[in-house]
This record gives sequence, C-alpha cells and structure tokens, in this order.
Amino acid sequence: MDRRQFCRTTLAASVAAAIPMLPGCSKQAPVATQADTSIRGISLTGAEIELEKAAIQELGESMTGPVILSGHPDYDGARAIWNGMHDKRPALIARCMSAEDVSQAVTFARERELLVAVRGGGHSWPGKSVCDDGLMIDLSQMNTVTADADAQSAHARGGALLNALDTASLEKGLVTTAGVVSHTGVGGFTLGAGFGRLNRKYGLAIDNVLSATIVTADGQIRTVSADNEPDLFWAIRGGGGNFGVVTDFEFQLHPFDRNVLSGNIIWPIDQARDVLEFYAEWSGGLSDELYAGPTIGTLPEINRVIMMDIVYNGDPAAGEKEIAALRAIGSPMADTVAVQDYMNMQTGMDVMMGHGVRSYAKNGMISEWTQGLIDAIIDADDPRTFLANHVAGGAVKRVGEMDTAFPHRNAEIMLVMLTAWGDAAQDDEMVAATRALHDAIEPFTGGYYSNIDFDHSAAVGNYGPAYSRLAKIKGQYDPGNLFRLNSNIEPAV
Repeated sequence: MDRRQFCRTTLAASVAAAIPMLPGCSKQAPVATQADTSIRGISLTGAEIELEKAAIQELGESMTGPVILSGHPDYDGARAIWNGMHDKRPALIARCMSAEDVSQAVTFARERELLVAVRGGGHSWPGKSVCDDGLMIDLSQMNTVTADADAQSAHARGGALLNALDTASLEKGLVTTAGVVSHTGVGGFTLGAGFGRLNRKYGLAIDNVLSATIVTADGQIRTVSADNEPDLFWAIRGGGGNFGVVTDFEFQLHPFDRNVLSGNIIWPIDQARDVLEFYAEWSGGLSDELYAGPTIGTLPEINRVIMMDIVYNGDPAAGEKEIAALRAIGSPMADTVAVQDYMNMQTGMDVMMGHGVRSYAKNGMISEWTQGLIDAIIDADDPRTFLANHVAGGAVKRVGEMDTAFPHRNAEIMLVMLTAWGDAAQDDEMVAATRALHDAIEPFTGGYYSNIDFDHSAAVGNYGPAYSRLAKIKGQYDPGNLFRLNSNIEPAV
C-alpha cells in the first residue's frame, strides 16, 4: 500500500461527523466535533455554497499542513491578523507548509469557486488576508529566510516577516530594502512595491526581486524571473496578490554596515510650519544615501510633535554634514540621531503598531511639496491622527514607469494618514478623523499605495498606463479572478 492510500485508509477510520483540524498523515489523528456533515461557504460571487465533509477531508489528506475549522483550539489564533479592526471567520484555514500544499488549497478553492484570502504575515491594513466563510490560505509557518553571502542574495518564504529578512541579511554584512515595522510580512509588502528606509539607495523591494515561486490559479507552481515567464514576473512586482500565491522570493542583497547614522529629530508642534517649509526646499536636493521624512503625531508624555526620521546609508561624517542644516531649524526638543544599529530603527515602531491594535489608514503619493500642501497639513492637524511617510525619490525615481507594475515612480514621498486605538467604541470617530485629514491632503496627491488603502474598490486609475497590461496578464493566469481580495485587477477577456 502506498503512503497516500495508507493515509486515506487510516484517517477515514477516525473521521466523525466533521473535523475541526484535518492533518496530513504525519500528524496526530483528527479531532471530531458534533458539527454538521457539511460546512457553509461563500462563493466568489457572494452566493452561499456547501462544502461537503468528504471534500474537506480529501483536502486535509492531500496536504502536509493541517486544515483548521471553527471549533479547533487553533482556529481563533490562525484567523487573527495584525489589525484588530478585522474579526472575520473563514469556513476553513489551510495552514500550508510548502508550495505543494498551496497548490492543493488553490485547486480546492478554484474547483468550488470558493472565496479565497491569502495570509502571509497577516499585516494587511484593510484586512484582506482574512475573509468570512471562505478559505484562508495561511503561509505563516512558511517563514524562514536564508542569505547567501557569495551570491549576495536571500530567499524568503511566503510567510516570512521583514525582521527575519533583515536579520538573515545583516548577519552576512548585507541588506535589501525592507519596511518600517519589522513584523510586517515579506509577501504583501513586496508584491505591493515595498517602501523602506534604504529605497533611495537600493530601490523599492520589487526592484530587488530576482525571482519568485508562485502558485497560480490553475494550481501550477511556477518559478518566474526576467528570463522565465517575464510577463508574470513583471506583474507581481507592484500588481499585488492578483496573480497567485508567492511561496518564495529571491532578493538581491547589497553590502551594508549595520552601524548607521540614524535616529529622530523632534520639534514641538508649533514649529511644524517652519520644519515643513524648510523640508519642502531641502529634501529635493538630498543624496541617495539620506532618507529623511517628517511625521506628525502625539507622543506619550511629550504631546504633539513633528519629527524627522533619519537614516544615512554611508559615511557618518558625510551624513552629519548633510543633516546639519536640518538640525539648525527651529529649536529641536530632542535629537537621537547617532551611529547605531540599523535594527534600532527597523524595530522602533513595532510596539506602537503592535498586534491587535485597531487602526485605519489612508495615503497619497506626493510628487511635489507646495505651500498649499503645507498649509493643508497644518490646518487639518488633529491630535487623534498620525501623519506618517514613506520617502521615495533617488533610486526609486530612476526606474522607468513601466519597468515594473508599480506606476508611481514620480512620487517624492507617500504621506500616510492613520489612527490607532484600542476601544471598538471609537471606530467611527477615528475613521472619520483619518478621512478628514486625508480629504484635506488629497487634492495634492496623485494616486495611492494599494497595500494601505481601505476604500478604493477599483484599481484602474491608480495603475495608470500599467493597468491594461496587468489586466491582460490577469486574464491569462487568473481568468476567473480567484485572487480578488486585493486592489483588484479585472481579468481582460
């Protein structure tokens, strides 16, 4: 008897009415419940469908990782994502251990036209990595990163976190562009474009992807690169999760001294206009080595402030000279900029943006700092909100508009308007505050970053000239729009 037949025979003898956790043969026997013989699901069109027990059992047998159903002790932990605003209950969770597991889960969903959410790091701000009554494809256990000093490259599995990417790379004296909250997932971060504190020097995360392994809607496991299925490789670099489930990324790494000139300069809020007016003129001439971006927020025991996030990727003495003029503006109340471990900056926001926080965000791409924009920021300031940023320019701007699927290469900075709170009773108030700040700034923006935005349902305008090519590729690889919980691109017929 072969292994698969042995698995099926053994597991079938243990199955009762329904199964809250369906493991592969190497796992412990499944746990039975008093659930019905089938499970309610929801289709891609929103219609209610029936997921039969036998089909779910077969999925469990086909995977090395478990299939988790409501009622199992791991279910609530598995469905939870970073943003506490989202409390959704999938019909089942396929906890994948390999690309082959992902292929089985994708095939199961496609054959039943079942709604699918893909969880990498679980950091989707709008909550698109979980769904009600559909299938959550959970990559959280596929979380390792390996770095190769000789090849100057890293492989990150689809559920890896940015902390692991930074840590593995820095141990080899290397680095690539990673984001500003270290418990963010590599997958969603990269597929959307990937802004980080080193992107002025090394480009966005997508500019450093050498290859990727992706499971497409037909269940095929494909390795894509500039030489292998180049259209699909182009599309996943900025097109988000529209084209499949990426189970492995290969990144270009760069030599890097982790002890970098970095930190924050902080001014009281009444100096915000002086700081922003200076920044508007000064930031246009910065070197690629300098990342400097303004944030307005309320700090515990300090009150409302404007602060500048600084990382200088180069000789600290040269960095000190470049930021000297910034330090001379107004009367800073604190200055923590010094030579320190890069990971101090990379993990500095982890607690404030910790798991379970309720948070809402809007954003906009800024191609030019104008007096009108500065006035709008000052006039609309609200102590409940944060105005954060992702600085661009430099190497980001030198990539051609259509070289990747990310169309906002002309942006100098992305401004992020956000609120974070703990009490669900404040949801309406905080969402409204965020939207009011965004409404004031939106006239000065040109497009948005789809990884962050809650409210835009159509991606056509935001992708600009890239959209028609993206739609054609979507039609080739996902004609049924199985992967739709994202900034969705409608497949071209």
